Amino acid sequence: MMGFDNQEESHLYASQEHMETLLLDDDPSPASFPAAADADAARFSDPLSLPFAEISTDDYDYPPSSSPQSIFQPPNPSLNLNSSSFQSILEPPSYADAVFRSFDRDLINGHDRASLDEPSTSPVSPSRSEYIRISVSDPQKELELSNSLVPGSNTYYTYLVTTRTNLKEFGGSEFSVRRRFREVVSLSDRLSESYRGFFIPLRPDKSVVESKVMQEGEFVEYRRDALEKYLRRLAVHPVIRRSEELTVFLRVEGKVFEGESRDVVPVQPVGKGGGGGGRDLLWMFKELKQSVSYDWGGTKPLVVEEDKEFLERKDKLQEFELQLSSVSQQAESLVKAQQDIGETMGGLGLAFVKLTKFETEEAMYNSQRVRAADMKNVATAAVKASRLYRELNAQTVKHLAKLHEYLGVMLAVNNAFTDRSNALLTVQTLLSELLSLNSRIEKLEVASSKIFGGDRKRILKIEELKETVRVTEDAKSCAVKEYEQIKENIKNELERLDKERHNDFLSMLKGFVVNQRLMHFNRQDTQRRWLMCGKWSQRKQVDTQKIVADINS
Repeated sequence: MMGFDNQEESHLYASQEHMETLLLDDDPSPASFPAAADADAARFSDPLSLPFAEISTDDYDYPPSSSPQSIFQPPNPSLNLNSSSFQSILEPPSYADAVFRSFDRDLINGHDRASLDEPSTSPVSPSRSEYIRISVSDPQKELELSNSLVPGSNTYYTYLVTTRTNLKEFGGSEFSVRRRFREVVSLSDRLSESYRGFFIPLRPDKSVVESKVMQEGEFVEYRRDALEKYLRRLAVHPVIRRSEELTVFLRVEGKVFEGESRDVVPVQPVGKGGGGGGRDLLWMFKELKQSVSYDWGGTKPLVVEEDKEFLERKDKLQEFELQLSSVSQQAESLVKAQQDIGETMGGLGLAFVKLTKFETEEAMYNSQRVRAADMKNVATAAVKASRLYRELNAQTVKHLAKLHEYLGVMLAVNNAFTDRSNALLTVQTLLSELLSLNSRIEKLEVASSKIFGGDRKRILKIEELKETVRVTEDAKSCAVKEYEQIKENIKNELERLDKERHNDFLSMLKGFVVNQRLMHFNRQDTQRRWLMCGKWSQRKQVDTQKIVADINS
């Protein structure tokens, strides 16, 4: 029995060509429904009512003759289990293997999808005539030659990064270099240092957990795809795409950015001995102390954020992020529900396939064969509905994935806002430091003036403090310039974000609504045809009962 079930299951998941022969639209009796056919033709004249996948829906299977007496005739060859039309329903592939073309085709509400996907030609957006095409491929495992006690024990993967562009900054049209993940991290760090205030796309995480859970091949492909998406997002950014850092990363062979570090501007006073790690740590503690005194100590800062427009937009973006998170969760629920419906309908269809096969093999009366034909139609409709739902779900994921992408964008926005807050804190700390230094100088001058001829030690200390004040003034000027530059960068980035968000969400909603509407029309069409099938079967049963009654009488 188990062998029979396994053999039957293998037939149920046959080639995809068999599934493509499933048809659901042949009117059971063309003469019986002329009005319905005319109504349907008018109803589906709307171009949006066309089927959204290349699935013919034309073949409900009925007994060959519409005459009531035919059910008492010998079995018709068309109902043979081995016939090609019946075998098409008994041997469908798994509905999970069905592959479709996009059912929103190349048009969305009459507009070419390519035109919707292109970035706008706003002043902050790259020109359409300029392009950067980046692909990441060919992962290769290599040995780590350093930082290893046992030679050959440490390995890593490198990826081939291929770039095609017509930007003059690159000095060529096509480049191919091999990069490892560590170099991508260095690129991200350099961009964060050099372009503070810009909404820089976030790099992929280290993914330590995934590397332990996933198979090695799956993890390598997962990381390759993540790196490709990250580099493409960088290439779309109107400023980052022309940056020296990205240009070097994409075209210069060999190791890049290793052992290099640079500060865009000095943000702390540096003495004659230069700035070192200890001085950086000391300055970090000074800023931390200043922040705590402002937040918890009740001390009023010397400089505050006075840009009311920025504060309002920041509050709106925080509210938008909360709404985006909620909508993203709802989108996940919708995708899960559509997936469950598709799987349930597919399972129902395959169950009816088995039942149809059993009824056909065990049929003793023509009425059983009629019932088997009806069950075949149910199976066909269920499997087709499953395939339609799976295609709908694939398109829904494609369109609503934009919500998840913008969650990542909001992280980049928050990072830029953090850069602005840190720059303001640096200015506040330097102003506080200047105030403290000037206060100390005044106290020393007062104390020195009380001694006839002056106090030599105090005079030397005053000169040293004045030199520190001069250095701190220079650092403050640089910090103020940096802060103003970050403010300008964020202002431009917010304008760009508003335009891109409008275009992206409009395109997303158009695609989502069109696909849902197409699914609605196809579902209505399937329901209508199944209702017609049911009415036809009822009339057949009534006619059969009359014939049986006449025979008995």
